[in-house]
Amino acid sequence: MNAVEIEEAVSELAAASFDAAEFPFAFLAAFGNKETTVKRLRSGSSNASDVEGGVLQRSNIHIAVCPDGRVGETLAVLRASPKTASNRVKFILATDGVHLEAEDLNSGETVACSYPGFADHFGFFLPLAGISTVRAIKNNPIDIKATGRLNKLYVELQKDNPEWATEARRPAMNQFMARLIFCFFAEDTGIFLNHLFTKTIEQMSDSRADNTHEVLTELFRAMDTKIEDRKAANLPRWADAFPYVNGGLFTGIADCPRFSRIARSYLLRAAELNWQEINPDIFGSMIQAVADDEERGELGMHYTSVPNILKVLNPLFLDDLRGQLEAAGDNARKLRNLRKRLSSIRVFDPACGSGNFLVIAYIRIREIEHEIVKRTGDTPKSWVPLTNFYGIEIKGFAAEIARLSLLIAEFQCDVRMISQQEARLNVLPLHRTGQIRAGNALQVDWFAVCPTALSMERRETDLFGTTPIQDEIDFEAKEAETYICGNPPYFGSKWQSEAHKDDLKAIFEGRTNSWKSLDYVAGWFMKAADYAANTGASIAFVSTNSICQGQQVPILWPLVFATGSDISFAYTSFKWANLASRNAVVTVVVIGLRRDYGGAPKLYETSADGKTIVREVAHINAYLIPASNIIVEAARKPLNGLPEMLFGNMPRDAGYLLLTDEERRRLGSEYPNARKFLRRFQGSEDFTSGRYRGCIWIEDDEYEAALQIPALRERLAAVAKSRGESSAVSTRQYAAKPYRFVQIQGVSKSHSIIIPRHTSENREYLPVGINPSDVIIADSALAIYDAPIWTLSIIASRLHLVWIASVCGKIKTDYRYSNTIGWNTFPLPKLTHRNKYELASCAENILLARENNFPQSVSDLYEPSEMPEILRMAHDRNDETLERIYVGRRFRNDTERLEKLFELYRKMAAPSSADHSGKEDLLL
Repeated sequence: MNAVEIEEAVSELAAASFDAAEFPFAFLAAFGNKETTVKRLRSGSSNASDVEGGVLQRSNIHIAVCPDGRVGETLAVLRASPKTASNRVKFILATDGVHLEAEDLNSGETVACSYPGFADHFGFFLPLAGISTVRAIKNNPIDIKATGRLNKLYVELQKDNPEWATEARRPAMNQFMARLIFCFFAEDTGIFLNHLFTKTIEQMSDSRADNTHEVLTELFRAMDTKIEDRKAANLPRWADAFPYVNGGLFTGIADCPRFSRIARSYLLRAAELNWQEINPDIFGSMIQAVADDEERGELGMHYTSVPNILKVLNPLFLDDLRGQLEAAGDNARKLRNLRKRLSSIRVFDPACGSGNFLVIAYIRIREIEHEIVKRTGDTPKSWVPLTNFYGIEIKGFAAEIARLSLLIAEFQCDVRMISQQEARLNVLPLHRTGQIRAGNALQVDWFAVCPTALSMERRETDLFGTTPIQDEIDFEAKEAETYICGNPPYFGSKWQSEAHKDDLKAIFEGRTNSWKSLDYVAGWFMKAADYAANTGASIAFVSTNSICQGQQVPILWPLVFATGSDISFAYTSFKWANLASRNAVVTVVVIGLRRDYGGAPKLYETSADGKTIVREVAHINAYLIPASNIIVEAARKPLNGLPEMLFGNMPRDAGYLLLTDEERRRLGSEYPNARKFLRRFQGSEDFTSGRYRGCIWIEDDEYEAALQIPALRERLAAVAKSRGESSAVSTRQYAAKPYRFVQIQGVSKSHSIIIPRHTSENREYLPVGINPSDVIIADSALAIYDAPIWTLSIIASRLHLVWIASVCGKIKTDYRYSNTIGWNTFPLPKLTHRNKYELASCAENILLARENNFPQSVSDLYEPSEMPEILRMAHDRNDETLERIYVGRRFRNDTERLEKLFELYRKMAAPSSADHSGKEDLLL
């Protein structure tokens, strides 16, 4: 269930007659628990409660229904219950059907309300459904309620008006919904007096809804007609009572969709809400999904918290403005100069969605201006025009909502910072809004959307149209400061459509031949850097951290740096969570760019306890490391004197050369002569799961002997047939050698070290293991053959993991190991014999610690919360031993590790990327 569906279910439960026996189960069902889960709790088979009348769902909530007047007492019993603690309960809740109290045991926050009123606190309980929340949603559910009611109306209208659901009429439907939202907001804020909009619909449209569309059409026509033109317009008297709104919002589409009785009731239910409490940043994000068929299933889920948005806006420009405000003190001249500066700041989000970043930027600038007004006593009327806020958004309805969100934000700021009366007087007719262009940002000319300089006349466009209107602000226009910001779409190269590829091709073709490997977000970085090269704009985008890892770096960042932009600040990897914790969390970075940046770049890092640490550094490179602009290029051979690491072996056999381990044993038992042709076989998942498969392994001179064994002859014939029918020429060529793997990279003489190519980012160390010579390594893994055992110590170190995480990149959220980028380039000081001996000892200790925990698999052992102490100690010793070789002590953190590694890489790669491929002289 999404947040909107949960709100509706909770509201229905709160409005229904209280059933003491049924309440706990109905409550859990309202938060998305499956029927089978509720059934088990009802039967008592999974109910762990030790409280009378209680229902306990493990790791979730402990509920108890109690006699009248004993709610507080019962909550205390739930809190003290041993079962509450032992089952890791997050929430406790007690009710008598009249009152309800609840507590979040993790945060200590509480709810106490009348029983019907608990519906207004549904956001408090959203973690029960796996949905993270923010305080604004917990304390003010209006945004989710409004989204749900508008969604019901939208769906019902499309059902009754299928022609309005077509692509041709979608803009009209979007504009119709935007008009309704404005009217709801206007009547609850006093822009329309005495709830004029709702009362008119109730009185003038009949209950069968036959004429509802006609009433709305006349109301919208009135709002588009100037007062002096009303007599000629022949408006009905009840419509003539509405003010002139204009602003482009009510121009254009003249008709409205027809209403059924159900749709009319949804319209009136939406109007019941208190729309003046809407948060424009939250509401805009949520309502964006109403008109999007693909996103409607996630309705109410997508909200980016203000603290995350400020990670972009604060270092981009808000911190500087606040610093100037503090430096100005009470100096009126300096304060007024700062106010003029505020009036000339332009904020441009070229992937603006419903306008979150623009709304928050506007509100924060207005707050700084308000402080200036308080200190100077000057006129409170704002000098910050909405026309300084620019955006591009590919979805038409989201663009409409972005304009409305900015308008609502302006009105609310005027109410808060000037007065309710002044805000009402200033808002109509609508004349100022953000300049939001509907279109594909990677195809649209950004200079056409956000021109290079402010006009001396500072002309504006109206709300939804393009009519120029003279600004009322009277002061000398300054040169514009432009700040580009936002959270563009990511889409890794494998997830891009042909249209996405075409967008990137238009930007990168002619600059690089490798553009097909770039994430979609790279297009925004490149276009922003090009824009900044001609305007001096400063830039800050949120991006998945893959943009600063692996193959993305050498493709994209030299092109960005070539425009003259440098990284002025950056947040290293952190979780960017929307409202839905289960499916809307990605690991991201924030990257700020500025041309010819002469200041000290700031690096923001998240500590182990979740705090943000800020450092001023000399330079930030494309890997977000305080180092020079080093690009780690793939190397075909190790640059570091390490043994060669190769891919495993690929059968390409339609499965006929591979066997389960049981099949391998059975075949060897039935045909003893076949044993010499059977090997153990292990890939990445096999290794981490602690198992082997089998494979048929036949040398050229053994083929005829193998054919004498019926079971092998049958399998080899099947391999020949499948290869012969392949569409790949290279595979068909191997049909004549059905006994051979298509790609054989290596076979060990004594042992092999196996390294999975992909591994979970949750692991603190890369999985690596050692196999005897009879094991064939699959192509899902990498292998080092007959290498000294101290090599395993390096791969198993924290130092090596942070290097791989930085330079190799990820696939989804897994580390993606690359032998050419990660292993061949790994910076390693020259090791002495003693160093190798000590590292070999550390590797043996790690292997022994695993053996002591047999039969637990590598996957089990390296689960962070389950890692045995003996294994953790073995890794700690390994890390200390290796890191002392680098700096004589343990590194303080991963950033320090990477700084040292990049310093060594620069020195190592400098002399013509020398190929150190000498053989090791010791096998320790």
